[in-house]
Amino acid sequence: MEQQTFTLNIEDNIALLKIDVHGETMNTLKAEFGPQLDTILADLETQSQLSGLVVYSGKADSFIAGADIGMLDSCDTAEDAQKLSQDGHKVFARLAKLPMPVIAAIHGPCLGGGLEVALACDYRVCSLDDKTSLGLPEVQLGLLPGGGGTQRLPKLVGIQKSLEMMLTGKQLRPKQALKSGLVDEVVPNSVLLEVAKKYAGKAKRRPKAKLSMVSQLLEGNPLGRNVLFSQVTKQTLTKTRGNYPAPMEIIACVKAGIDKSTDAAYQDEAKRFAGLVKSSESAALRGLFFASNELKKESLFDGVKPQKINQVAVLGGGLMGAGIAFVSATKAKAQVRIKDISEQGVLGGLNYAYKLLDKKRKRRFISHAQLQQQMNAITGGTNFVGMQNTQIAVEAVFEDLALKQQMVADIETNCNQHTIFASNTSSLPITQIAATAKRPEQVIGLHYFSPVEKMPLAEIIPHSGTSEQTIADTLEFARKQGKTAIVVKDGAGFYVNRILAPYMNEAALLLLEGQSIEHLDNTLLDYGFPVGPMTLLDEVGIDVGSKIAPILEAELGERFKAPDAFAKLIDDQRLGKKNGRGFYLYGKGKKSKAKQVDEKVYAVLGVKPKGDMDAQTLAKRCVYMMLNEAARCLDEGVIRSARDGDLGAIFGIGFPPFLGGPFRAMDAIGIDKLVTELHAMEANYGERFKPCEALVSMAEQGQVYYA
Repeated sequence: MEQQTFTLNIEDNIALLKIDVHGETMNTLKAEFGPQLDTILADLETQSQLSGLVVYSGKADSFIAGADIGMLDSCDTAEDAQKLSQDGHKVFARLAKLPMPVIAAIHGPCLGGGLEVALACDYRVCSLDDKTSLGLPEVQLGLLPGGGGTQRLPKLVGIQKSLEMMLTGKQLRPKQALKSGLVDEVVPNSVLLEVAKKYAGKAKRRPKAKLSMVSQLLEGNPLGRNVLFSQVTKQTLTKTRGNYPAPMEIIACVKAGIDKSTDAAYQDEAKRFAGLVKSSESAALRGLFFASNELKKESLFDGVKPQKINQVAVLGGGLMGAGIAFVSATKAKAQVRIKDISEQGVLGGLNYAYKLLDKKRKRRFISHAQLQQQMNAITGGTNFVGMQNTQIAVEAVFEDLALKQQMVADIETNCNQHTIFASNTSSLPITQIAATAKRPEQVIGLHYFSPVEKMPLAEIIPHSGTSEQTIADTLEFARKQGKTAIVVKDGAGFYVNRILAPYMNEAALLLLEGQSIEHLDNTLLDYGFPVGPMTLLDEVGIDVGSKIAPILEAELGERFKAPDAFAKLIDDQRLGKKNGRGFYLYGKGKKSKAKQVDEKVYAVLGVKPKGDMDAQTLAKRCVYMMLNEAARCLDEGVIRSARDGDLGAIFGIGFPPFLGGPFRAMDAIGIDKLVTELHAMEANYGERFKPCEALVSMAEQGQVYYA
């Protein structure tokens, strides 16, 4: 017998509609649920004697996590996608027009289509629980809320707050949702259903939104609204640089809700939703979503069960070490001990964690008690006392081979025979770090990206002697830290830094040819990168780049050679943002908030800026170096698949997500066209642009990375 997703019961003259998708851990909305829900709504429409309807979830920790994204891939045309939206409008409209008050009892994720269900209700009561969050994150998939969200949310929380939520995909915690007017009451989960029932029978349907005085003044008149929409549009275009159509479509839908009739505004939402579903940007972002989920569930070895890691040591209390300690304690829920050579280093690591937690407390993500509880999970010292039970030790010290080998010896001496040693090296081969180890099978690379608490990628780098158990344990640990983790082959630069280096070197060569710092950065920002190459070099540290380049050149060849002129920057004590001297001006002396180029850099390098190169040509010179190297990495087995290569580039260095990653970008360009263009660039700029053999072979055979 087919399991029913929706179950209707009546208790004390109150209808209780339970949502429970069979066989799933979380509720998601699917197109095939429509007929079943229609039957239930038709029944409820005739029962005007009921005092109310409570909509709740049968899952332990999920209201409705959203709509099933897979439905969109089955839409052959924009008309198919538009019908999906319109069908949703009809169902939610029936729910909103029932002859009794409708209350949503929310516990767990209430996102996307789930929040649109709740918005169609008269009242919303949610649990005061860490698992509960409310939001419309469709923009992150290149979409807009297509079930009436762009129309109902602004009427409930105001235009400004609704745009903030929809344009960022921001999720609100229970207390934030209450403050914004999104929910009417926040209660412990144990009494959620009982409190929701109390709202049944209330005479008032569709209670008036509780907008702040500022919102009422700004949004209550045409002039104020025009100013608001103008500012939001400007800010959005500055952020997206026109690469993502969804944010502008969201703004247009909200505006239509003010300027047009209700029917016309809903039609507008459905039409714009359909256009986005069929856009290349949304297709790429949805592909990224599915690939990421697939990777998180993947098991590398049959019969190898990863152990749960509860005891962690972090060697080094600097920014990287502090970030690793923070995600280990707060996300992986482990007990963490920071070991540094100085008390100051330990205190720095602890203070870093405290500031991050206090920021969350101020934003009402956590309570003061939770802050203290999580801080108690991190301790530190200048010796190895208390580290005998360490299951994994992650080193985050300087890029010095002898130092890292000494760290291995220290852990093998002071911890236990099962302790994993994970190196956060960004360039040194793990084989070399493990060369002097007594237990090389327990040495592995675990490469994070800065800042650790924000950057989602981790590279897992086994050397030839690393055991399957060590790989499985480290991979699971990284996942528990909230990381998208890819396993890559050992070698200089691994994957992410290996494809980044040629891109950065080409940008440096363009600078030495006379391209301005602003033009270089702005061009690559327009292309879709989160920061320009010159800004990135300042952020990472010019000195760090200078240390990595020779390692890559020695192992991988001449094409990785960094420009000699950049040594002049080190000689001039220009290390980047860390010491306030780089390509840009830093420090208190700046009058303007806008980032300003330090014009003295040009004299240090002995160059004079000239006319700006065509943006497309400039971008291709940098990006095509990266694409060519990514193709080499896959061909050499550095990465296991094009999927891993795309995820690594996007989550590690911010390769434009709307392009889907280097491999999807190469498919979109056309492998044969890419090879032709690389040959032309080789003739114009040098042998470094020679297309790798893998690309040439694929072009000859008409192959693609994604069939």
